[in-house]
This record gives sequence, structure tokens and C-alpha cells, in this order.
Amino acid sequence: MTDAAAVADHGAAYQPTSKDIRMVIAASSAGTIFEWYDFFIYGTLAAIIGKAFFPSDNATLEVLLVWAGFAVGFGFRPLGAVLFGFLGDRLGRKYTFLVTVTLMGIATAGVGMIPSAATIGIAAPIIVILLRVLQGLALGGEYGGAAVYVAEHSPPEKRGFYTSFIQASVVGGFVLSLIVVLGCKAAMSDAIWQSWGWRVPFLLSIVLLAISLWMRLKLSESPVFQAMKAEGEIAKNPIKESFTYPGNPKRIFVALFGIAAGLTVIWYTAMFSGLAFLKGPMKVEDTAAEIIVGVAAALGMGFFLWAGHLSDKIGRKKPIVWGYAATLVLLFPLFWWMGSVANPDLKAAAAKAPVVVTGSQCSYNPFAQGPQTTACGRTIAELTKLGVPYKVVASGDAFDTVKIHIGDREVAGEDPAVLKPALEAKGYNFEKQIPGPMSLAVILLALLGLSALSGFTYGPVAALLSEMFPPHVRYSSLSIPYHIGTGYFGGFLPFIASLIAAVTGNAYAGLWYTWGVVLVAFLVSAFMLQEPAKDQWDKPGTT
Repeated sequence: MTDAAAVADHGAAYQPTSKDIRMVIAASSAGTIFEWYDFFIYGTLAAIIGKAFFPSDNATLEVLLVWAGFAVGFGFRPLGAVLFGFLGDRLGRKYTFLVTVTLMGIATAGVGMIPSAATIGIAAPIIVILLRVLQGLALGGEYGGAAVYVAEHSPPEKRGFYTSFIQASVVGGFVLSLIVVLGCKAAMSDAIWQSWGWRVPFLLSIVLLAISLWMRLKLSESPVFQAMKAEGEIAKNPIKESFTYPGNPKRIFVALFGIAAGLTVIWYTAMFSGLAFLKGPMKVEDTAAEIIVGVAAALGMGFFLWAGHLSDKIGRKKPIVWGYAATLVLLFPLFWWMGSVANPDLKAAAAKAPVVVTGSQCSYNPFAQGPQTTACGRTIAELTKLGVPYKVVASGDAFDTVKIHIGDREVAGEDPAVLKPALEAKGYNFEKQIPGPMSLAVILLALLGLSALSGFTYGPVAALLSEMFPPHVRYSSLSIPYHIGTGYFGGFLPFIASLIAAVTGNAYAGLWYTWGVVLVAFLVSAFMLQEPAKDQWDKPGTT
């Protein structure tokens, strides 16, 4: 690696050797893959985690509690961004993300060691939430460190392409989590997997931590940070200066609402909502759904690299704005396309024999610990559990009554022992199934379409954010809006989307959350984002 004197212009003339850049990208990307694996393994095993740590008689509540725990980790990412952004701008990029990857590995392994709620009661979910907090803090410092580190080693004409490996590595963490889960399930009997085998993917994080530390310890400090340190330009208070540096408040606003919020809801919708949609309402067999989503995610990483490379040619703004516009047009059609082939019999049954719930007091509380308080509410709870779409018609009756029409058949009462067989008699099939080859191909194409939308909005982002902010507060200024956007808008997406679907009885209704956030991001980025000056690496962009 070069010394500080060679990069006194803050990296503008720094030209890394091929060996340098390969090592920088490999070590940074590998650490990012492992760290996101640790974070995503929770979402990949959401169903089994619900049974182990958040058991409830209310199946919908159990799902919501799992996704609430998922969201908690994201909720603490901004605090991690503040803490580790401060350390990264004061002490250096390298040692800061060595700390974050260590914290993540230990916290993830800890989840695999917690006794179930059946053994230690309420302590189990409390410990899980605390470990998710630690994971969120670690992740809040990881992305900014890796993105800035690679960006500060990259020549301007290749900065988008080189940093896109960091973006693709986020997807790589998700893919790795699916591969490990599928591998463990294949190597164990179902009884062992359900009993204790699901803990193995969490415990493997110790091995991944060791590999990541070994690779990252071989790295030198960022040349830009070395130059600033040699010149005495290290920020005294990076957090304060991030918000007081001329023009930075506007840049942070654009980075938050125009970039981070939009790109993250697209990606989480493509992967987590796509997986939950197939395994839940579409009743696709779990392993088949995990494989096809994993294949789509792995192939889709190419879009991230392509978009990063494209941004070096046509600028950072265009791919992102184009991706947002395309998402607004294609989001619903791609999910409808998947739904039309994932379970054709279920779709045909819903079309031929739609479910209409008629009653008074049709209030439904998805957070209820026990049974719903009204007959209509209990009916909706059962339909939600089964994943059956429904329409509610108020009867105006003074008494607590409910009638259920399944096509031309009327069913009295909400008793599951009556309701489910009545639905099955009308063609509803609640058994998990594997779609045929042509249907699987269509699902894969739809998921690849979603991956392409994600790639265009995500691929150029590390380069764009690095170029938007001045070097002495770059780690903090980049990390804070990025993790607020991804932590809150993206991290709460599975919970909010699941809640909307549960309340409305429409498996597609949760997509409106994604659509709304993307619309805001499109408007902000289209009208407020200006192209950063790549050739003025020691100055912030003109946004």
C-alpha cells in the first residue's frame, strides 16, 4: 500500500496496483458477506425462530413478533452508524470495521446458544432482542467502513465498479444464509433440524468471523485517512461537523430520503417479501422457495456490478432514478406474475369461489394474545392464518354475528373445523407444493426482474455516497443517513407489509408501502440529487 506522502491530495492521484485492489475488494467484500450473513440468518429462519423464542396461540402474532425482532436490529443501525462513524473518522477505517465484524460474529453465535422459551420462558425473547441490538450496532458501522475503504482506494474512473462489489456482497450475505440453511437441512433429519439443528447456521458465524478477521488484518489503513492524519486534518467531532459542514445537511437529506430509503425497500421487497410471499400465501414448499429465491439473488448480483460499472460511464444519478421509475411501473405486475403461476389452483379457487365475510363488529386485532373478541374477528383471524383473501361486508346487526360466503355456499360460524373443510370443498388447497418447471421458470424471471430493479438502484450507491461527502467526515456523513434509511424504512418493511396483508386480507396490499417509499425517493433523487464531482475527491459533491 502507498504511504501518506503519496496521497497528499486525499487520494485524487492514487492508483492502486492490481494486487492492492484485489486484496482490498476481496477482504472488504468477504467481511461484508459474512456480516450480512450473520444479520440475515435471522430473517431466513424466521418461522423456526418464532416457534422457539416467540411462541403464541395467535399464528399471525407469532409472525409479527419475529419480524418485530428483525426490525429491532435495523432500528439500532443508526446508533451504530453514529458510534462507529465517529470512530472511523477519528481513529481510522480499518480498525473500526475490525471491531464491527467481531461484535457481529459474537452476537450471532449467541443467538444459536439461547435456550428456547419453553426452557427459560420470557428470558429467551429478551436475550434474542438484546443480541439483535448488538447486531444492529455492528451493522451500523460495517457498511460505511467497507464502502469508504474501497472507495478511497479506487481511481475515479472505476470507483463505481469497484465499490459495487460491496453492494453485491450484501446480497451475497443473504445468498450465503440460504445456502447454509439448505445445506444443514439436507444433512440432517427433519426431527434433528427442528430440535436443535437450526442452531448450527448461527454457530457457524464463529468460523466466518475467524476468516474475516484473518483477511482484514492483512489490510493497511485507507490512504485518504493516512493523508488526513499526516496533515492534521482529522475531524475533532465528526458527528457535529457532519451536520454543520456547508451544504452537508441538504446532502444528508438527499442521501436519506432519495437514496437509502428507496433502494433498501426495493431490495428487501425483492428478497424477503418475495420469499415470504412464496412460502406463505402461495403455499410453495419451503425448501423449493428458498432455492429459487437464492438462485435469483445469486444471479441478480450481476446487475449490481453492471450498474456500478455503468455509473462510471454515465454518472451515478441516472441508473438510480431509472431504477426507481421502473420500480413504480413494474413492482405490482412482477408480483402478480409470480402469484399467477406459483399456485394456479389456489388462484383459480379464489377467483371461482371468493370469500365474503358479512357481520357486525368485524374488528380484527393481529396483536391479540388470545382469540379475537368477536365472531367476525375470529373468522378473519382464521382466514389470515390460512392465507385466504377475503372481503368484509358490514351487516349492521346489533348482535355479534357472522356469515361466510365461499362462492355460492354459505358457512355459518367461524369454527376452523367447519371453515377449512368448506374452503377445501371449493377447491382451496392448503398443502405445500412445488410448482412445475415452467412455473418455476416464470417465478425465477420475475425475481430476476426485481433483482434488476434493486441492482440499478443499489449498485452505484457506495461510490455516490462516498463522493457526496468531504473526506474528514465521510464515514459519519455516509453512515448516518444510510442506516436511518435502511434501518427504519427497510428494516420495518417485513413487519409493516405483513401487518397490512393481515388486516386487509390481500397478499399484495403490503406492496403499497414499498411503492410509496419508492415514489418519495424518486421525486427527491430526480429533483434534488446532483451528480457528484468524481474528479474532486478532496471536495464534496455539489448536491
